[in-house]
Amino acid sequence: MRNKVMLKKYLLISFGFIFLFLCAAFLINQYEYQSYRRNFNQKIDEILYKIKVEYPDVSEEELAEILNNENTGTDLFEKYGIDVKHESVVIKNDRLFARNLLINQVLFFAGLLVLLIIFLLYNRSKDKEIQNITKCIQEINKKNYEINLDSMSEDELSILKNEIYKTTVMLKEAAENSTLDKKNLKKSLEDISHQLKTPLTSVLVILDNMIDEPEMEEETRQEFIMVIKREIVRMNFLIQALLKLSKFDANTIHLIRKEKKISEIIGESVKNVSALCDLKNVHLKISGEENAKVVCDFKWQVEAVTNIIKNCIEYSSENGEIEIIYRQNQVFSEINIKDFGEKIDEEDLPHVFERFYKGKNSSTDSVGIGLALSKSIVEQEGGEIHVFSSKDETVFRIRYYQ
Repeated sequence: MRNKVMLKKYLLISFGFIFLFLCAAFLINQYEYQSYRRNFNQKIDEILYKIKVEYPDVSEEELAEILNNENTGTDLFEKYGIDVKHESVVIKNDRLFARNLLINQVLFFAGLLVLLIIFLLYNRSKDKEIQNITKCIQEINKKNYEINLDSMSEDELSILKNEIYKTTVMLKEAAENSTLDKKNLKKSLEDISHQLKTPLTSVLVILDNMIDEPEMEEETRQEFIMVIKREIVRMNFLIQALLKLSKFDANTIHLIRKEKKISEIIGESVKNVSALCDLKNVHLKISGEENAKVVCDFKWQVEAVTNIIKNCIEYSSENGEIEIIYRQNQVFSEINIKDFGEKIDEEDLPHVFERFYKGKNSSTDSVGIGLALSKSIVEQEGGEIHVFSSKDETVFRIRYYQ
């Protein structure tokens, strides 16, 4: 706003001086005209007086008729060497004209000088603003984003400042995001290293034992092979889940959204965990509105729901039960997945969907990646996922907004 006020100030000062100069020029012209008229009237009065004295028979009406006659005069002055078209008969008027001409010239150049000073002062302020903008850009180039742009007016420099401010904010956010991404990458690599270290170490130890004891009993050898297979499956799951998460992080996932029945998503997810259900003898109780639908990428939503159901099965007791209830209203579609196993600790609840986070009651086989992947998938569809846990039950709630 300061630039706009300053511009108005300079414009008002300029117009003020121009108005004063015009008034002065007008007054000088009026004075010049009055002086000429007074001098002519005095000379005419003297001439008429002499005529009246020399020729008393001439009436005042005749003299007035001569003065007001619009006909061109005689060439009387030319006889005395006076050119009335280019020279003044009254010499005093010539001196007045020369003086007034000098005053007008001084006034004109003084006005130009004042306007030039005003222009230079305004231009100087503009140059100062441009220097400030240049310094700001130099600071930005030095990765110093703490700049002060206090003017928000509508002139061209202020528009430039606003654009610089927007660019600064964008660069600052990009720098912060870059730093955060590096920290997250470092942490993720540390977590991945930690997650892979244990199964790899276990596999290497078992392989060393098998190599060192070629005469190992067949039963022990088969047990070792089963352990190696389990650890490899675990590492494969971890790697696949991490690859899927990295795709969401990099925004390289192209979702194919179509209207699908929620019952179809749940049905496909149940097929994926059927073997685990049989292993723990867990019963799945499914109920909901048959016509409930959601617009989503079917494959990825099956992935998200499968991971949540799998998590609930892992924390359910033998011969337990899991309830899956789904519904739809005018605002959102909802899936509630409820297990009756161990309660999630209050301290763990805020971190359930964090990558590689393992709560106090986590199983030894848990890698802490499935729920994080589910959250990323649901949020990519514009939905949200929450978990609520009490002594009797734990509920995962997924909502897809219309």
